[in-house]
Amino acid sequence: MMIMRRIEQYLVLGACLAALSAGSATPDKPVPTNAPNPSAKAKRDLFADDLVAKGKGFAIKRSQLDDEVIRVKSQAASRNQPLPPEQVAMMEQQILDQLIQIQLLLAKATDADKATGKTMAETKFEEAKTKVGSEENLNRRLKAEGLTKEDLLSKWTEAATAEAVAKRDLNVKVTDEDVKKFYDENPAKFEQPEMVRASHILLSTKDTATNTELPEDKKAAKKKLAEDLVKRARAGEDFAKLAKEFSEDPGSKDNGGEYTFPHGKMVAEFDAAAFSLKTNQVSDVVTTEFGFHVIKLLEKMPAKKVELAKVSSDIKEYLGQQAMAKQVPDYMAKLKQEASVEYLDEKLKPRERPQSAPNPELLTPVKPVKPNK
Repeated sequence: MMIMRRIEQYLVLGACLAALSAGSATPDKPVPTNAPNPSAKAKRDLFADDLVAKGKGFAIKRSQLDDEVIRVKSQAASRNQPLPPEQVAMMEQQILDQLIQIQLLLAKATDADKATGKTMAETKFEEAKTKVGSEENLNRRLKAEGLTKEDLLSKWTEAATAEAVAKRDLNVKVTDEDVKKFYDENPAKFEQPEMVRASHILLSTKDTATNTELPEDKKAAKKKLAEDLVKRARAGEDFAKLAKEFSEDPGSKDNGGEYTFPHGKMVAEFDAAAFSLKTNQVSDVVTTEFGFHVIKLLEKMPAKKVELAKVSSDIKEYLGQQAMAKQVPDYMAKLKQEASVEYLDEKLKPRERPQSAPNPELLTPVKPVKPNK
């Protein structure tokens, strides 16, 4: 709906774990079924684990950079968006720059900054659980990324602590007048489109282990079950209970199959069916590329303009991030100079481009090591 994103507004890279906390749970995108990602261990076994960058109090090894590059590339591949070879070199530079920035900012962290980072990470984890339906679903997706809950919380805590340091140092102030002015001057940004709240049951026509199509006889059995579920739902059985028992959409089954969405969010067949229903009406079987769906419309919400009171905190955060973004390049350049940062691999030296703030969703914690003599 909105322009409001948090610190991602001015990051170079998008969140490599976005699929864990957002879209991959919805029926318009397949749930990743990748095995745990390979690590850089093979490289470490064959080659010396050289340093790629260092500064006062920290150093970053090639293996640490490789682990993050592999993770980002695997995430992109799981979303059917593989990175072109010509973009990999730039991506490596950007990831290394993010690793360096987090270390520079962590070196300045106070106890209060660390407490803020811990709270932000825990809040973010709870939000991620809610978005994917349960902690079990989240853990399953983390496993597909080669991560544990502890890994994720550690990563988010360090990145959020770094963000807290930057916010404290830059000390950007946004007034209520600034918020009101932005709201009044950008009315289109606060128009909420027509939306529906609907529950669905998905019977997948793909093998969840291999993501390949099921044989026709198994598809036929799934369709027969979907038709039976339509009858049971129309006869008055609790739809949420049916979804929890039968749905194969891990992102929604634990909350009774429920989603709230505008036009265009779901695949076309699902979208058309949901918006054509009347409140409390149950659809016929709807077939999409993901399988057979049974949909129940719970509520229709007409288009409207969102009240200022409901978005003021988001606007304030957005404006603050925009103001911070203008100061970040000089700020990070100063920290790098003070820490005597050296890039030890010529290919990884950043080219002339804007600096970015540390991405709270991108990086695995980097444990400082002693620089090579």
